[in-house]
Amino acid sequence: MDVTLQEKQVRRAYALFSPVYDLLFDKIFYPGRVEAIKHLGIQRNDRILEVGIGTGLNLALYPRDCHLTGIDLSVEMLRKAQEKVVEYVMGNVLLKVMDASAMTFADDEFDRVLATYVISAVPDPVGVLREMKRVCRPGGTIVILNHFKSANTVVRAMEDALAPLCTRLGWKTNLALEPLLRAADLTPEVTARVNLLNGWRLVKCGNRK
Repeated sequence: MDVTLQEKQVRRAYALFSPVYDLLFDKIFYPGRVEAIKHLGIQRNDRILEVGIGTGLNLALYPRDCHLTGIDLSVEMLRKAQEKVVEYVMGNVLLKVMDASAMTFADDEFDRVLATYVISAVPDPVGVLREMKRVCRPGGTIVILNHFKSANTVVRAMEDALAPLCTRLGWKTNLALEPLLRAADLTPEVTARVNLLNGWRLVKCGNRK
């Protein structure tokens, strides 16, 4: 069975989820988001890119003295994020509808790039990571937070079995981390397990070009 994630599935899924996304995914994934922002190591006036910013659940975690750009494929999710930008009075935030696998930003435009709970919900995860690397300056920081395929045989079999259903819902359960990083030419400096049952992995990479 073909379990390739298609862009139309992603758009449809997140248009559907946007009204209830915060209710479903805020608190359960909050600890991982806090750790991800911490590992970015944001400094004053840093240029930050958040890939797949969604409804803006990370917005309140950013310092106000950085320059944040957030992109997402879903117009509906970005509308929710814009509401938070207004609510939090964040004049340092710019939101754009954009395909993360074909960004319109210049090379080396950002100091730090973040993707939380995104890489398994895009049709071309390698392409997205390569773009994140391209737009991040040399020596900059790239942080990825996601669920990746388990090393446990039983869990891995369950992830493979669920893959066709979850792909229809807009994400993949069986994305393997190490081959993904190799394909994108990224070397992890820090890896940590976060969230419920340590089921999600945080990966910090220095951008070596």
